[in-house]
Amino acid sequence: MYINKAILYGNLTRDPEIKSLPSGQQVASFSIATNRTYKDKNGQKQESVEFHNIVAFGRTAEVIGQYFTKGRPIYVEGRIQTRSWDDKETGKKNYRTEIVLEHFQFGADGGRPSGGQTASTAPKAPASKTGEEIQYPDEEINPEDIPF
Repeated sequence: MYINKAILYGNLTRDPEIKSLPSGQQVASFSIATNRTYKDKNGQKQESVEFHNIVAFGRTAEVIGQYFTKGRPIYVEGRIQTRSWDDKETGKKNYRTEIVLEHFQFGADGGRPSGGQTASTAPKAPASKTGEEIQYPDEEINPEDIPF
């Protein structure tokens, strides 16, 4: 059995670009940055950054386009795919490796909604099947109040 799976957690480097296929299906393309901190052989703290191209399709693409903006954290799972095409002007073959998104989660942003939103202006969770909306508390939760 072979496995092709990528798991990343990073920040969007730009706003998602939303397009439609001829079939009408939505496609979102964006990139995220991940970083790694390490010490070099001299003991100096170093940081390296990697940039990853992500592509999402269908309803997932619509949600990404609606709720994500540059700088927002995101957790993604998907498969690695390399596509190729010939440049129309030069005839040169180009390649692009990207992650085809299969699952994602909104990233934690220090416990606060990103994009300058407050708890009262953050997007509300969808209504439940019974038509009732989930009510979230307006006040901050103190970790010392949690009984475990």
